[in-house]
Amino acid sequence: MASNAEDMITLTGAEQDSGGSNLSGATAPDAEDLVITDNSELGIYEAAIGGRTAAGLVYSKVGSRVILSATSVFPEFRGKGVAAKLIGGVLDKLRMQGKTATVRCPFAAAFVNAHPEYADVLDPAFPGSHTAGHGH
Repeated sequence: MASNAEDMITLTGAEQDSGGSNLSGATAPDAEDLVITDNSELGIYEAAIGGRTAAGLVYSKVGSRVILSATSVFPEFRGKGVAAKLIGGVLDKLRMQGKTATVRCPFAAAFVNAHPEYADVLDPAFPGSHTAGHGH
């Protein structure tokens, strides 16, 4: 993925991957075979479709907390819900591992705001950009 990083689109708001309104994680049929891998050497969760890298979520770790910094999607995969599926999958994985997340990426923050079922994954002391529905 690193060699193609310059071709990726960095998402800075909810509208960029979904055409403006869909943060539900609903996907086009070709995104059904999305596979998420952790490229820990580069600090990127990668989403692949049909063996091709489609998106990445840049992160760093501090103890058992993972800081989600930026989401990027290759142009040909934009508008298919790939970023939302990647973020949801990463948050599910962190929950299963007993880790927490700090959300700095605006797109990931919008996703968490739209999906309050992920509020338990946010680090209570350092939730990041996520604010709506956070009762602390």
